[in-house]
Amino acid sequence: MTHDLVTSLRPLLTAEASAEAHASGAEPCDLEQAVWLRLLERLEADGPPHDPHRWLRSAVRTEARRTRRANRNERPYDSEPAGAAEDEPEQLALTAARHRALREAVRRLPGRCPRLLEALLSPKDLTYREIAGELGISQGSLGPERSRCLGCLRRLLAPEVAAH
Repeated sequence: MTHDLVTSLRPLLTAEASAEAHASGAEPCDLEQAVWLRLLERLEADGPPHDPHRWLRSAVRTEARRTRRANRNERPYDSEPAGAAEDEPEQLALTAARHRALREAVRRLPGRCPRLLEALLSPKDLTYREIAGELGISQGSLGPERSRCLGCLRRLLAPEVAAH
């Protein structure tokens, strides 16, 4: 009986979860999983619902509302949690990974942008005059060139940042 119920409700649940997911900020598969769990709890406690299709639609909407409320109330940390010292192995690994990702992105930039940004990121803390001399460009064009390169870097990193 449970297998037949699950089989008959699966297409409806997939459609309802897909329809509600975007507005709730959840993934459709997460909504589906939550509703399947509710159904199993319901079956164990009270048996199958009298009108399974109606119950399922209501359960999907209830889970979507719960997810919306949770998303509205949850806020990311403005900074690292207390106790996350900069010299802890986890923080050191995360910092090193961010630096590697940045340097890899800088190397993929066009033209003389990689050399310019490497000079700006240099631990030597070079002046504009020193950087301009090293790159063989005028000091006055360094600012606009830096802006163009940073714009390229932003566009290059945007998909990677969004993915995380």
